[in-house]
Amino acid sequence: MKNVILFFFAFIFLIACSKEVEPEKAEAQIVQHDKGDIDAFINKSIQSGQIFDWSTASLPILHSAVLLSDSIVAIGYQIENVENISESIGISDRLEDRWLEVRDDILNLVLDGERRVRGSDQLELKDLLPFELDDVIPTLAVQITNIETLEMLKNRGDIRYVEPMGYELKREDLLKSSSGCDGSPDYGINSADYTNTNSYNAKIPWNFYNHNIPSAWNISTGDNIGICIIDSGASDSQDNLGSQFSSGNSPSRTIRKYSTHYSGSWWWKSLDSPHDQCGHGTSMAGLAGAPWSTDGNAVGVAYRSNLITVRAVADVIISSSNEKNGVKNALKLAGNRSDVKIVSMSIGNVISSGTVKDGIYYAYNRGKLLLAAAGTSTTFTNWAGVIFPASMNETVAVTGVKAQGSYSRCNTCHSGSKVDFTIQMQRSYDSGRNSLGLATYSNQPKYISGSSCATATTAGIAALVWATNPGMSRSTVINRLKVASDLYPNRSSNYGWGNINAEAAVLGTSY
Repeated sequence: MKNVILFFFAFIFLIACSKEVEPEKAEAQIVQHDKGDIDAFINKSIQSGQIFDWSTASLPILHSAVLLSDSIVAIGYQIENVENISESIGISDRLEDRWLEVRDDILNLVLDGERRVRGSDQLELKDLLPFELDDVIPTLAVQITNIETLEMLKNRGDIRYVEPMGYELKREDLLKSSSGCDGSPDYGINSADYTNTNSYNAKIPWNFYNHNIPSAWNISTGDNIGICIIDSGASDSQDNLGSQFSSGNSPSRTIRKYSTHYSGSWWWKSLDSPHDQCGHGTSMAGLAGAPWSTDGNAVGVAYRSNLITVRAVADVIISSSNEKNGVKNALKLAGNRSDVKIVSMSIGNVISSGTVKDGIYYAYNRGKLLLAAAGTSTTFTNWAGVIFPASMNETVAVTGVKAQGSYSRCNTCHSGSKVDFTIQMQRSYDSGRNSLGLATYSNQPKYISGSSCATATTAGIAALVWATNPGMSRSTVINRLKVASDLYPNRSSNYGWGNINAEAAVLGTSY
């Protein structure tokens, strides 16, 4: 009897496990282009200074990219007679039934195609869905291996985009960040690179004075303005983003930490904690709003603002299916929070993503000011131009420049016609002496630079401006930043309106 019972449970275990097998890619589907072909096609667009968009790819390239990645396809859809989809997403709290009917029709099309190519009538829709269905934003993520299904989708009038969600271009020379995933403190910081105030013992970075941030503090400190940092999270080992966030000269404020990033895939994926494992998100949160504490650490621009940090990516590159879905959901989270005015994204890619675009549209249509990094690469590849999503019209693109009279981008920063504002991040005579921000642990700050840091700094300045009148519109805040920049009214083809004078911006005067 005992053996019978053991056999029964073993049988049940095998049945359960058989239901948790990742859907297999159909062997009959042939890869027509190898990764070298596809990467060369993408690089041709990038080298011309353009953001790569999958809409330019032929069906064989698209299908091959799908099969050579995780076979997850991002699909953007719409109903008939919608002229400006970018202005429609986010207007309603939930998609109307007619939108969901289009979604269901697409899902049935995909399921029929996958059953046919895999030769399995037992295949179910849940076997093809890596994430929960989104009832708010009209985008899908579904596993597709059938080239005929891809062709039918591309030819439908209610389909906005069909993209291989998980395809990754290996171009570290174009995509690396100057701060990246190093969260270690710097113990050799030059004493000339900060002012150590007598009260509360905080370090004010040298470049804050170049933008008149300390003078702006006489008028505004960002009180009660919510800044959302969408990045790699916030370190649980950095007490200035934890127990000491509301301390010293930064009382009575809050920090909230979330995660929208999954690790793993399919049934084995799990939601990550909000805690930063990279270091980049911690530094960005610190630059925007670290407290004016008593421990000798670096203070943030809006040191009395409230922070919301979202771990949406593993590092600075929005690359995998999990990360694109994570950034979309982070933007949705920020869009739904009435306490968030500003969203800072020091992340991106040289390849656009319809999924992320839809998240941008959602947050933008809910009145959020979206700041994005223009791009940070090696010294030899910063010709690549402004990356995605900073390249979008709905975002405000920021880059870093050297501290000198004439404009020159910092060694690893991108520039271009999409840039709106600049922040001096690097000494003109020493590329290693940059701004200061929080490390993942320790009360000793670290040198940080690049367009990432320029973006987070600008987010803090925007919070200073908004705190002077919380009822101010987004366009008014942007206009104040614009008028208070030193190139206004003559916009530069590479540096936008130039360096921001924070004091002039909070006063509402010109530079």
